Amino acid sequence: MHRKIRVLFVCMGNICRSPMAEAVFRHLVNEAGLSEHFEIDSAGTGGWHVGEPPHPGTQRVLARHNISTAGIRARQVRSSDIDQFDYILVMDHENLADLGHFHPKARERARLLLSFAPELGTAEVPDPYYNGRFDEVYHLIETACRRLLAHIREREGL
Repeated sequence: MHRKIRVLFVCMGNICRSPMAEAVFRHLVNEAGLSEHFEIDSAGTGGWHVGEPPHPGTQRVLARHNISTAGIRARQVRSSDIDQFDYILVMDHENLADLGHFHPKARERARLLLSFAPELGTAEVPDPYYNGRFDEVYHLIETACRRLLAHIREREGL
């Protein structure tokens, strides 16, 4: 058995976007029968919601798509995450900048999630915490996660 491919999704509070991406990506990996090859997690640049489950809006949209959020709890990103994860995907430029201040290597290691889906015409996943646009966020994340998985499968030979 090869070492696991470690994928981390990062947003600001780790209750809306990054746990949605974690759940969606895990779902896609499970559907592809590749679960044993991956370790998938999410974290926030801030610690306001540590220990909380995903936002009710995130839970609702995922439930409609039969995607589980079981076991997902908010946590704050750790310095060791930057070294230990193979793929670090952030939701917006602010998350990217925050990670860069947090750990110097993050600037070269982290990428915007939507960079995997340029056809969507936007670089950032908007934060639905204030505007409630969880369905729009789901569409962006789901599309980008499909492309991300295809990219990783090609790159890692899965």
